[in-house]
Amino acid sequence: MSHYFQNDSNLDHQVKTIEVFLRNTSFRFFTDLGVFSKNALDFGTRLLIEAIDIPSTAKTVIDMGCGYGPIGIAVAKLYPSAKVHLYDVNERAVDLARKNAQINKVENVMVTPSFLFEHVNISADVIITNPPIRAGKATIFRLYEDAFKTLNPGGLFYAVIQKKQGAPSTFAKLTELFGNCEMINRDHGYWVLLARKS
Repeated sequence: MSHYFQNDSNLDHQVKTIEVFLRNTSFRFFTDLGVFSKNALDFGTRLLIEAIDIPSTAKTVIDMGCGYGPIGIAVAKLYPSAKVHLYDVNERAVDLARKNAQINKVENVMVTPSFLFEHVNISADVIITNPPIRAGKATIFRLYEDAFKTLNPGGLFYAVIQKKQGAPSTFAKLTELFGNCEMINRDHGYWVLLARKS
């Protein structure tokens, strides 16, 4: 079975366009088979985007596990003074994210294929993720650990996760790593979590 956090060169294509309205802004995204939430923007991603508050001093933002790019592209559009770096292991998702940056006319983005932080060679002021739950707990916790290492002092880490898919253990892990974590939004079983690096 093919998963969105893997590459499957045998997968057919079924490109479609979805229209999304986020924070008083319209977006259009190409999606395809083999990427997360291909038919519509998932509820957790929407909840996360609505909750994000990036300080004007933040210059570098990472969207880890970007999929076809809704989080990173929305952030780039809403915070044009920031440089937003999108990463995903799925090459089809990376290709779509690049196209979606173009059709949404955002130029302050860079999209790079990477398994977690393997090809990340920058530090960041903000890291945002809707983590690939199906990749397993060990992979998710590695993402959190690497995010902590990659953040600049004072940096922010945002994540969204369903309670039934491990939000309480994520809350505990982030508290262990960062020394703090708060739930800044919750709806339909999804928790939006924010941790700050001191």
